[in-house]
Amino acid sequence: MRDNTPGTVFTAILNKMHPKAMAWIQGNTDYPQLSGLVKFYDTPYAGVLIEAEIFGLPKNNDRGDTGYYAMHIHEKGDCRIPFDQTGDHYSREPAPHPYHSGDMLPLLGNKGYAWSAFYDSRITIEEIIGRSVIVHGHPDDFTTQPSGNAGEKIGCGVIREEDVKDRYM
Repeated sequence: MRDNTPGTVFTAILNKMHPKAMAWIQGNTDYPQLSGLVKFYDTPYAGVLIEAEIFGLPKNNDRGDTGYYAMHIHEKGDCRIPFDQTGDHYSREPAPHPYHSGDMLPLLGNKGYAWSAFYDSRITIEEIIGRSVIVHGHPDDFTTQPSGNAGEKIGCGVIREEDVKDRYM
């Protein structure tokens, strides 16, 4: 008999469930090849399972090409290029960076591709609908205020609710 740990539940959610919300990422004028999808799944826990798949990430030659890119949820869902109307990082409560509700794990790009899945108990899907997911051109330093010195907004997608009728396992 297999134990149902959160990890096994999350794996089943990713394999069998439909996301409750998604953000289609598009690149800015300098990075039109950047695209991807960020999916948000309900869980039986107090939190959200997030899966991100991003293509066309650039090399960060000017900063040693770490392969890391910051990814955040921003306050506003206005992804008109140059993505300058997305507002600050979303935060349910006033907090310094990196304690905003919308501060997420970084993406690790390999040959322009990144895939990530993680659990976050600081947000609910209902509160992020209509906001945006931003991919930044550099890694987040997790220190600099107000947003981690993550550089240019190179990708943006509005978080939209999906019509899903799935139930948990």
